[in-house]
Amino acid sequence: MPHFIERDSVRIHYLRHDGPAAPLVLLHGLTANAHYFDGLVQAGLTETHGALVMDLRGRGLSDKPPTGYSMAEHAADVIALLDHHGIERAAICGHSYGGLLAIYLASEYPDRIARAVIIDIAGPSIRNPKVLELLKPSLDRLGKVFPSMDEFLAARTQQAHLDVPWDDAIERFFRADVEPLPDGTVRVRIPPEVIAQVIGEGQKVDWQERLRRVGQQALLLNATGPYGPPGTPPLVLEEQAREAVSLMPHCRYQWVPGNHMTMLFGANAHTILAHIRAFLAE
Repeated sequence: MPHFIERDSVRIHYLRHDGPAAPLVLLHGLTANAHYFDGLVQAGLTETHGALVMDLRGRGLSDKPPTGYSMAEHAADVIALLDHHGIERAAICGHSYGGLLAIYLASEYPDRIARAVIIDIAGPSIRNPKVLELLKPSLDRLGKVFPSMDEFLAARTQQAHLDVPWDDAIERFFRADVEPLPDGTVRVRIPPEVIAQVIGEGQKVDWQERLRRVGQQALLLNATGPYGPPGTPPLVLEEQAREAVSLMPHCRYQWVPGNHMTMLFGANAHTILAHIRAFLAE
């Protein structure tokens, strides 16, 4: 079921998955949506933990204001979600941009964040020159209109980095990426100008300093599979991920199968879930 909170006149959509233990707060990547973690839920997350999964502002069913996309604004939305549910301290798990947001939250609100699982982020000083090239197909879709849902989904199945079998979780994620229009066409929900602002605001943060301020126990999961056809580099190289780990006082590195996207779907989701459960049980 969809749920909403409101902060400073901005409505934030989230999904709630009930489970026997305190909910894990899940934060998706730059141009994703809350259904990005459906693979973890399908793998059995709720057998041990609940989950609160946000559509970050500007994405999914959340409002898309013209401004307000700093890390501080995103973090305040997460804290508002915790307050709404009466949660004093939470474990958080963020993928890609959501991993950066998890780091920001852990460093800015140490009394509210108990532990952090950080999925596929890079250290601040090492740059992969291929990143923009690898992300271009994903960024190019923003704001575009497709003739039908079927044609949109068919295009998604052809993505070179989709190296796991198509399943219900993947399809729900892609369906949530677009809104149906009255004429039967579908439009990608995220305006490109929103992501331009998000990227610009993220570049203003001193990430080296933020990483050093993460005092909580943390786990960084890194998938080094090719983000495209065989021979394509991963989106986050192992050396990049290990640099980020080295800057956090209490973080450890863990390799996982898949690539930057498919690490969270299919059999790969079971592997990640096992690492998350073990980490949270320590």
